Amino acid sequence: MNPDKAVNPNKALWEKGDFTRIADTMRQSAEELIERVGVTEGMKVLDLGCGDGNTAIPSAKRGADVLGVDIASNLVEAAKKRAEELGLSNIRFQEGDATDLNGLEDDTFDLAISIFGAMFAPKPLDVAKEMVRVTKPGGRVVMGNWIPGDPTLVAQILRISSAYSPPPPEGFVSPMTWGVEDNVIERFGQAGIAKENISFDRDTYRFEFRGSPAEFVDVFRTYYGPTMNAFDAATANGRADDLRNELVELFESQNASGSPDSTSIGATFLRVTVNV
Repeated sequence: MNPDKAVNPNKALWEKGDFTRIADTMRQSAEELIERVGVTEGMKVLDLGCGDGNTAIPSAKRGADVLGVDIASNLVEAAKKRAEELGLSNIRFQEGDATDLNGLEDDTFDLAISIFGAMFAPKPLDVAKEMVRVTKPGGRVVMGNWIPGDPTLVAQILRISSAYSPPPPEGFVSPMTWGVEDNVIERFGQAGIAKENISFDRDTYRFEFRGSPAEFVDVFRTYYGPTMNAFDAATANGRADDLRNELVELFESQNASGSPDSTSIGATFLRVTVNV
């Protein structure tokens, strides 16, 4: 194999399956978050780890000039299609790596936002430095990060899945470490940001799915890269049914829809605001 063509494991993870099927259940919370963050007309916004545009598109709808960057080519194409269908001319999407935003100039954006995106990139110190580098002085970096040990949905999906998966490679830094305030302070501190310029809030995303919790588990199993990998490992060990049963129990116990035939589940995350 040509070493220049070596597979980027993070790219492979997010090109596996079809994350748009998960993102589609998160649209309303994304709209609400962009309102809370205060995206306004004329702002220059970078959405890093943008997926199919869950936060980029609401930002553009509010009149911002938006660039969405994602490592997964299939998600970039899906985002372009959504923006085109909505007739949005103030938004563009491109492939890119959160650890190395080559091609993006210093001090470009009023807001660099990454909701459950950049947290999954390797080299977290590089991620923090790049987000700060491309943000204008006086601008903001906003991250949404899942919280390790949190009792709500996504942290528990990842916890359960990890029990069925092989140990990570040596040197691996868990994306969940981005949900720990001290880690965030340290990483942005190394990017030149004083502790007093970093603030934290607990916030919630809701997953709204037209189907039962068990059916929603099967969507994760079929389309969400980390869960797909966990099921691959569990199947190899003859434990796929055990993994599915644990996840169905989790989803059913957290379903707040009031109906067994629909699913509404909240997931708590750490909202990080960095004043650059």
